[in-house]
Amino acid sequence: MWDWNGTLLADLPVVVAATNVALASAGGGPVTVPEHRRHFRRPIVDYYAQVLGRPVDEAEFARLDKLFHDAYQAMLPGCRLTADAREAVAAWGAPQSLLSMWHHADLVPTVDRFGLTGHFVRVDGLRVRLGGGVAHKAPYLSRHLAAQRLEPATVVVIGDTVDDAHAAAAVGARCVLYSGGFTDPAQLRATGVPVVDTLLEAVDLARRL
Repeated sequence: MWDWNGTLLADLPVVVAATNVALASAGGGPVTVPEHRRHFRRPIVDYYAQVLGRPVDEAEFARLDKLFHDAYQAMLPGCRLTADAREAVAAWGAPQSLLSMWHHADLVPTVDRFGLTGHFVRVDGLRVRLGGGVAHKAPYLSRHLAAQRLEPATVVVIGDTVDDAHAAAAVGARCVLYSGGFTDPAQLRATGVPVVDTLLEAVDLARRL
């Protein structure tokens, strides 16, 4: 099972740029890509509060979230897939699915635009908007696998965040983490799950797991 943002889609620079649009509107200074990789966490409202150095209430978060998504969507056409994403998806050779914490209505046409839809038996994004941002991926992963009637122990999650590792562990799946995405590699290695530098390596290791 694949993650999308930061894993198959190389959108980290766009995410950071859109984050800075939101932060600037609240009087915050810009974050760099390395800073974002070290400090980003869920729920997103807590990340914004950390960067701004003050609490962020629900109303303010809703405003910041809209600014972020508007800026992200405006910059999305400039995004590309991760360098070996197409080869990695094609190389898997077994049923595969995709789960993202990005909004489902935006995710599905974007995956299709990149010509990857046919590779996945199921594509799921976030179907509800939650105040404060999505807390953790685990419950969504559980539902994603249940909808396919998959035993978690037979599934390998390929993602790029600590939350991907925690979600996999929570449901009883295995996990391989890609070091080129949203999270600093040192934090990924601290989870204790395998960390690789390319998606083709991730597929090769997932097969062996």
